[in-house]
Amino acid sequence: MSNSILKIYASNTDKIGNELLYEHIVYLAKAKGISGVTVYRGIMGYGMSSTHVTSTRFWELTEKLPVMIEIIDLTDKLEEFYKLIESDLKGMPKGCLVSMDAVEIKLQKKGG
Repeated sequence: MSNSILKIYASNTDKIGNELLYEHIVYLAKAKGISGVTVYRGIMGYGMSSTHVTSTRFWELTEKLPVMIEIIDLTDKLEEFYKLIESDLKGMPKGCLVSMDAVEIKLQKKGG
């Protein structure tokens, strides 16, 4: 069985309905039994969501920043999960980028 990593690049302000995109994805992945999800907040970037370069500054309290949602599991499970969220992502008013690559897992150890 092969493993993959699904990455979703978006903005921390993007929403699905009334819910933040990254929270929606994490809770849905958990409910669907996905092995692991991590959300990373970028300190600077631009992309499909905005043509402007955004960056974090210590004096700003609220800011639009890039996020990457990284999801790891069996390739087949990730393909099914993507099909589940694809219409939500396509329906967002802002842009995003989704990629999936094969990954070799060297260690997967559950915590005590």
